[in-house]
Amino acid sequence: MDMTSPTAPRFPLSDAALRQLFLDARTVNGFLDEPVPQALLEQVYALACMGPTSMNCQPARFVMLTTRAARERLEPLLMPGNRAKTVAAPVCVIVATDSRFYEHIPEIWHDASARDSLAADPALCEAMAARSSTLGGAYLMLAARSLGLDCGPMSGFDADAVNAEFFPDGRWRANFLVNLGYGDPASVYPRNPRLPFATACRVL
Repeated sequence: MDMTSPTAPRFPLSDAALRQLFLDARTVNGFLDEPVPQALLEQVYALACMGPTSMNCQPARFVMLTTRAARERLEPLLMPGNRAKTVAAPVCVIVATDSRFYEHIPEIWHDASARDSLAADPALCEAMAARSSTLGGAYLMLAARSLGLDCGPMSGFDADAVNAEFFPDGRWRANFLVNLGYGDPASVYPRNPRLPFATACRVL
């Protein structure tokens, strides 16, 4: 049987996989001194880009700061508590949104005319881009975890300053940041409680 077929049977992931992706996975605040090769980052993207987005629009863009010099450009634009750990991380990813994502629609959507329809509706484009680029960043974190990396997502930064520094033409806009690498267990805080099903969910 072709297991790559959309109609192939699906099975729950193993307990080990669920622990790696969710149950034991933690936000890390420090990383071991181990590099993350570009080939691994390319694997992370190859998985992350397979996640669903509105009309397959794929508006997320990932600026991967792999050198200390690149991360030092970001450092003064972060809240103080995020500076040292970001400069020391092997990689910091700026998860950004392409405001003109619709220009790629003819390459990735079955109806090329959707490009012009989207270009004519800025409000729709903004909503689609915000929602789907955030999903793209979440897919990136799950992909990274699935390949053995740890993540430290952050929103404590001056978005306008980051946009001015890294995206001066205004087309891309910073959404949030994710430090990547092999986490130092000593940098992990105790897990905070999660809301129970009865509080967070309604079944109708």
